[in-house]
Amino acid sequence: MTERSTFLDTPQLEAGVTRLWLIRHALVEQNARLMLYGTMDVALCPDSLVAQVGMYQGLAARLPRTPAWYATPLSRTQRTAQAIQEAGYPQTPLAIEPGLLEQDMGEWQGLAHGDLPERLQSPAHVFWPLASDEVPPGGESMVQVCERVGRAIERIADAHDGQDIVVVSHGGAIRAAVAHALGVDADAALRLSVQNLSLTILERHPKSWRVVAVNEMPGV
Repeated sequence: MTERSTFLDTPQLEAGVTRLWLIRHALVEQNARLMLYGTMDVALCPDSLVAQVGMYQGLAARLPRTPAWYATPLSRTQRTAQAIQEAGYPQTPLAIEPGLLEQDMGEWQGLAHGDLPERLQSPAHVFWPLASDEVPPGGESMVQVCERVGRAIERIADAHDGQDIVVVSHGGAIRAAVAHALGVDADAALRLSVQNLSLTILERHPKSWRVVAVNEMPGV
């Protein structure tokens, strides 16, 4: 029997409202967690895929039945979406949206975390490896991520106006989406906790965005 989720109840979608259900991908494999992987295509942790089956079942039970599912070009978001659907959600095709990718760390991707500080031009954010306005060589700042993700969620909301949309994305991108909805800057966005397999819910109303939930965790 599918386990019940500990999520809060969410009201039925109102007329004229578009709702995004944003899920951060599952935990990546151990070696990748030792480095800055950014937009590198690293695999999920195989042990976690087995151990956290109850969380996938919770998400499958919680998410709205909608044909609008999105993931990023990276396999970790697509594999997470697949695991949720295998846990009890009807099989639904994925649309791929590059605008929802994680922050591109450029030449710093693949660095061990301990090797990064000597390369920084500004002190790191207290909750992120670098300051919100730091631009890695060949990469992008979190300020730029917020701009990119803001454009992407507006585009997706336009394409599915008045519908529910499920998006499997990345921690940095989900923080950026919340920042866009709240109208806050990238530094404030980095103060949000967005854990693996957590659910964040945003609504676009006719005159404004609203944040319904951030970092809700499925039942285990």
